[in-house]
Amino acid sequence: MLPRLRRLSVATTVSDDGAGAARQRRAQRGLSRLLVRDVRALRRLIVPSRLQATVPSWIEAVRALVGEYGSASASAAADFYDAERVAARVTGRFTVPMLDPPPDEQVDSALRWATKDLWPRNPEDPKTTVVQKRPIEERLDAAEKKAEAVVQKLVTDRGRGTIQEAVRRDRMAVGFARAAALGACAFCRLLAARGMVYKQDTADFRAHDGCNCGVIPVFKGQRFELSPHAQEWDRLYREYAAPYPGDQLRRFRRAIAEHG
Repeated sequence: MLPRLRRLSVATTVSDDGAGAARQRRAQRGLSRLLVRDVRALRRLIVPSRLQATVPSWIEAVRALVGEYGSASASAAADFYDAERVAARVTGRFTVPMLDPPPDEQVDSALRWATKDLWPRNPEDPKTTVVQKRPIEERLDAAEKKAEAVVQKLVTDRGRGTIQEAVRRDRMAVGFARAAALGACAFCRLLAARGMVYKQDTADFRAHDGCNCGVIPVFKGQRFELSPHAQEWDRLYREYAAPYPGDQLRRFRRAIAEHG
């Protein structure tokens, strides 16, 4: 009996590059690839000679994809949370709350922004963008890339938000950590280097269009450790950026370019 009690008292270690985090990242990236594939297939709905009539139909179709893939993202996140909870050997039952989909108005606004350069303008108008001066096929390509990025964020945010809300409600969770890929931007690397943040900071998870960062829950009795690459990001930040308030991100970006 005593050896068993001793094993249960040993804290488990969780990291931003652990096996569970890697599986969750692969699942979300797989969803993103399928989402992008389906968004590209809908491009045929936009008829260049009838933008006024066809862009709204395209937005409606893409919005439906965001709902469908968002539900899959939230479901995968809930499964990941449950698995991490089991691995942490915490007690008590908990049902992961599934995050609601974003309001239609939010999705529509993001897609209108992505397609705003489709509409032709007078080249002499100072408000005309560089993209708006290009041929329609190039404008469509640019709009498609923007749309892919914004819908990817909307879908992935639903998975990330599901984990954050679970951390907030679960009495056995103490906080979460950000998991950023090796090729992540400086902004994401900087936030990942913070390590674990506590429940009261769960609203502080910031993501940009195309962001693939994940959320790693941390439970009572667990010890969080930064991965070797996140430790290096932390070192670069402390050495080259931390002493310069107001200029930290720019200096951190330069430090990564020169030393990372």
